[in-house]
Amino acid sequence: MSGLDPQAVENLVRVALAEDGEIDVTSSPIFAADETASADVVTRRAGVVAGLPVATVVFETLGLSVKPIAADGDRVGPGDVLLSVEGPLLGLLRGERTALNFLTHLSGVATLTRQWADAIEGTGAKVRDTRKTLPGLRALQKYAVRCGGGVNHRMSLGDAALIKDNHVAAAGSVTAAFAAVQAPGLHVQVECDTLEQVREALAAGATSLLLDNMSIAEMTEAVRLTDGRAELEASGGLTLDGARDVAETGVDYLAVGALTHSAPALDIGLDLSQRGPDAAHDRRR
Repeated sequence: MSGLDPQAVENLVRVALAEDGEIDVTSSPIFAADETASADVVTRRAGVVAGLPVATVVFETLGLSVKPIAADGDRVGPGDVLLSVEGPLLGLLRGERTALNFLTHLSGVATLTRQWADAIEGTGAKVRDTRKTLPGLRALQKYAVRCGGGVNHRMSLGDAALIKDNHVAAAGSVTAAFAAVQAPGLHVQVECDTLEQVREALAAGATSLLLDNMSIAEMTEAVRLTDGRAELEASGGLTLDGARDVAETGVDYLAVGALTHSAPALDIGLDLSQRGPDAAHDRRR
């Protein structure tokens, strides 16, 4: 489970399973408690897969054995098998929706990220996420971004300083805000709305600038002004269609909140492939 905290994943899976409860009033009267089955987790559309280790934990928690076929970060097409699952049929049915909820969402994040990464390939720029994540799912969503070829911004408010417009207004200036948050080993990024603020931030010693809602011409000028003295991140109003134009200005990163807050789910399903020898058992006899 590279890049994920196994204990955190297990805890999240248990919370997710608890939402459905322990009793399936639909399946329990129909299937025998000792009936077994096998199934495949299959993609319905092309995309990039993410979340297979999480789905595995879901099924294993319910007593099933899992055989991975694909790996997170793989490009997949319609009909591709991602996982094969075998074990108690009631456990399989109980875990199906929870596993697919994780898989479809995280694979959607990875798929959208890959589209952005492909759009700017060869420019030297990278697509980066934000903190616009679903509460409780930040680590998984940012993991999915990495699976799709993107990179992560800060995970929490304590990872790095990001001086935004409200901070500047409260401090009185970019220079004052930058001076106030300095600390040994702390990475500080300054949001700049104008080229004047870019000049001020550079003069204050900033080595990381967020160019907020700037035009292509303004970003190009910011790159010229910076002249390699600071990393530059474009943010605000970016679109996939215009991503390459932004990247070709020379910025280092494109900040895209949509990677995590607006990614459409990737269509993935679970297909029952075989039922065990007790399949013919009928409780209604």
